Amino acid sequence: MRAFFRLAALILPIFLTLPVAAQNYPNRPVKMIVPFGAGGPADVYARVLAQHLSDETKQSFVVEDRPGAGSIIGTDAVAKAAPDGYTLLVMSNTHTTNESLLPNKPFQLMRDFVPVATINYSDLLMVVHPSVPAKTVKEFIELAKKEPGKLNYASSGPGTPYHMAGELFKAMSGTDIVHVPHKASGDARNSVISGTVQMMFDAVTTMSALAKGGQVRALGTTGLTRSELTPDLPTIAETVPGYEATIWLGVMAPKGTPKEIITFLNTSINKVLNNPEVKTAWLKQGAVPLVKTPEEFDAYLRKDIEKWANVVKASGAKIQ
Repeated sequence: MRAFFRLAALILPIFLTLPVAAQNYPNRPVKMIVPFGAGGPADVYARVLAQHLSDETKQSFVVEDRPGAGSIIGTDAVAKAAPDGYTLLVMSNTHTTNESLLPNKPFQLMRDFVPVATINYSDLLMVVHPSVPAKTVKEFIELAKKEPGKLNYASSGPGTPYHMAGELFKAMSGTDIVHVPHKASGDARNSVISGTVQMMFDAVTTMSALAKGGQVRALGTTGLTRSELTPDLPTIAETVPGYEATIWLGVMAPKGTPKEIITFLNTSINKVLNNPEVKTAWLKQGAVPLVKTPEEFDAYLRKDIEKWANVVKASGAKIQ
């Protein structure tokens, strides 16, 4: 009997420690790494999320942008971080695409990370510099076919939604347009605004204001139905049947992060997404809150990886 009590005395603290870690979380600043440039959708929405999480938990959630190599640099940093819930990855479908485009990268999404929560999704906007003599998607396709290889399009890097939207467009429209990758979405945007690059696909949430201001000309949106933000602008699918390419955002953590912390973060993030003020503000920007459990997000990721693997194969997209 004494041996039993001695054993119990040794084991009990271990069981008591497990929930304590989650109960005390977070007790220091949490770093949210965005592997994309400042000013893009991931950066913008991560900061909104971080502010609300900070208010909710009374602990700082700090956004840190680490762009480069099509999201590889920042993502790898999170993969190598301690699995304690204090370093999180703000990711997008760039990551699910890279599973096919970059098989030799230093990490694998579903091996080295665990799903935490989805954030939102939005359409992309196909825009051209005002000097391009095309007012519609149809006219742009005709121009590209007339001058194969002479037009180019910008992206924030290989494997990003902007890159894949362009490759899907090329494959489905039968055009030859040159991909010009940039380090960050802001750099790509500036190239189109200056006229250095003729066209790009960009998040409607960040590009619509520039289109309304006349700095670029919007030709179409990438969803299957017209965006509420630009209801008078046709979808690309109205010219190229079946075309669809959106951008979505989510949060992941290093593999091995305690389940209690994952559950806490998922609940906290979903609370922000269900906030009426947040939902209204995002919808006005063209972003739709996306609420999922970690398990639902896991299934969503696997399906998206398969989808973009098929697109990569069909389009012949390659890292330049």
